[in-house]
Amino acid sequence: MSARVLPELIKKDDPVKPTYYITTPIYYVNDNPHIGHAYTTILSDVLARFKRSGGHEVFFLTGLDEHGQKVQQAAEERGVDPQKHCDEMAPRFLELWEKLHIEYDDFIRTTEPRHVAVVQQVLQSVYDNGDIYEDEYEGLYSVSEERFITEKEAESGEFRDIKKLKEKNYFFRMSKYQQQLIDHIESNPEFIQPKHRKNEVLGFLKQQLEDLCISRPKSRLNWGIELPFDSDYVTYVWFDALINYITSPGFGSDESRFGTWWPANVHLIGKDILTTHSVYWPTMLMSAGIELPQSIFAHGWWLSGETKMSKSLGNIVDPLGLIEDFGVDPVRYYLMREMVLGQDAAFTMESFIKRYNSDLANDFGNLLSRVSNLIQKFFDGKLSENEDESNDGIEVKSSAEETIRNVNACIDAMKINEGIEETLQFIRGVNKYMEKTAPWKLAKENAAAAGSVLRTAAEALRVGSLLLEPVMPNRTKIVLETFGSTSNDISWGGLSSGFVIKQHDILFPRIDVKKMEEESSSGKQELPEGIIPYEDFEKVDLQTAKVVEAEKVEKSDRLLKLQIEIGNEKRQIVSGIAEYYTPEELIGKMVIVVANLKPATIFGIESHGMLLAASNKKELSVVTVSSDGVASGEKVF
Repeated sequence: MSARVLPELIKKDDPVKPTYYITTPIYYVNDNPHIGHAYTTILSDVLARFKRSGGHEVFFLTGLDEHGQKVQQAAEERGVDPQKHCDEMAPRFLELWEKLHIEYDDFIRTTEPRHVAVVQQVLQSVYDNGDIYEDEYEGLYSVSEERFITEKEAESGEFRDIKKLKEKNYFFRMSKYQQQLIDHIESNPEFIQPKHRKNEVLGFLKQQLEDLCISRPKSRLNWGIELPFDSDYVTYVWFDALINYITSPGFGSDESRFGTWWPANVHLIGKDILTTHSVYWPTMLMSAGIELPQSIFAHGWWLSGETKMSKSLGNIVDPLGLIEDFGVDPVRYYLMREMVLGQDAAFTMESFIKRYNSDLANDFGNLLSRVSNLIQKFFDGKLSENEDESNDGIEVKSSAEETIRNVNACIDAMKINEGIEETLQFIRGVNKYMEKTAPWKLAKENAAAAGSVLRTAAEALRVGSLLLEPVMPNRTKIVLETFGSTSNDISWGGLSSGFVIKQHDILFPRIDVKKMEEESSSGKQELPEGIIPYEDFEKVDLQTAKVVEAEKVEKSDRLLKLQIEIGNEKRQIVSGIAEYYTPEELIGKMVIVVANLKPATIFGIESHGMLLAASNKKELSVVTVSSDGVASGEKVF
């Protein structure tokens, strides 16, 4: 990709080699990609594109976190090898990044040999420094979070699958670096952003920092990276995952390349993983003798209305569905425009449509249509040789130059939404310029003057498109191609003279809200996420069943194999309830099963149906019915 020159985008005090290394978190392989994943990755992509456009060499890293207990359990339940499970899950993210037009430079997976080697190298270094020791730990362990938790945390109800564990493990002397970390944060105000997140971390560090358990015995968890100094243990998933940021640029394998890119300019993360990145990660680097990243920036959450999006509430927005309905550029634009970095933002279809129709269809798209149609109508599609030298024309040029400076400042300050608004204000100003000069009238009186006005407006569209290109790389390309813009220089005056402009489709077709409402009322539009029609519920066949045999599945801590009777039919079901029930407790129980579920192979065993159970995050209970007057095989309504 050739870089275009943005005036003043490269600061005069930048290093001789203007490089920019930006990372997203590595996403958990078992997650379904949602609007939160999309937002973080689009934001990183936008920042990377802006920096490339300013002449920086850019390295943009994203990827997947593929180790840990939850991955091992998910693979067990599917009856497949954990690596195969990860290989089958990873394409979901790659597909979404492709549809979102994400231009990453590296997609790392923590199961890759290159990463395993670096993790073991760092572990050995920290161990040799005397910062890893063995000790026995007894306490509460959350399987879902894959870490030990306090009694207070357990009582909060926010953790699932809690167990009492007593075992030997290895610990990292994180407490040793507490004061050093505090000093670094206080002397480097840009290290943790925004400011209120920095204050949050400093508040956390006022309490005594505990050492970090960094291992799991293979007897409990074998899906992980083996400790180089003890083959009976694998490393804790966070110690493994965080190291991806130095693996990719070449730590331990290509020191010249690593020296080019490290330290990272920005680790872009969600606020929910602030502690791991701003406490665990820097102390690990301090112990290993590796320079700390320049900045860790924690953005907020996307809310559905005023409620946090969650699977349980069924209010998670599917970015692929939005792209299919409205195109990728409007989705990218809305997400970047709507959230103030560092704060939470609410996603609603009403605000999306309003932003689309107002900013994109009315302001930007309509300006392109007016300018190109008038050039076609009055000048046979040819751009004038001259710009508008009147006060009004000079004001448009001056506004363009000021907008470039302001957008540059906004990007440097991580105020993406404000940079976008600066550009849209400029576009709105050009629309007012068109209204004031009225070239459709002027063409009948002074064709040369009208041509100059339209060339000035076309040049303004070129500048606005280049400023918006990192956000909307596809629709802005249409604008640039319409006016034959081949220059990557955003400075005013980049249009050629005498070019015959190209025909184009409507840039942003207006969304007809009334039509959408009519389709919704007639049942033609898809229901909101998590909502199904009654006809779909009718497809589920719930029946009573009697458990006649039960036994543990060999080599699995979670699975039980049950033999059940549904009327006169005998079936086999595999269920992940061994942590909550012994086989003896289930024999003779009248349970409820999904009887028409497609058979599945779990841990190599065929399972024909599914038990109904309820969980309060701490405990799980199989749904049972009284056997008095109820036989197996009866329909449940």
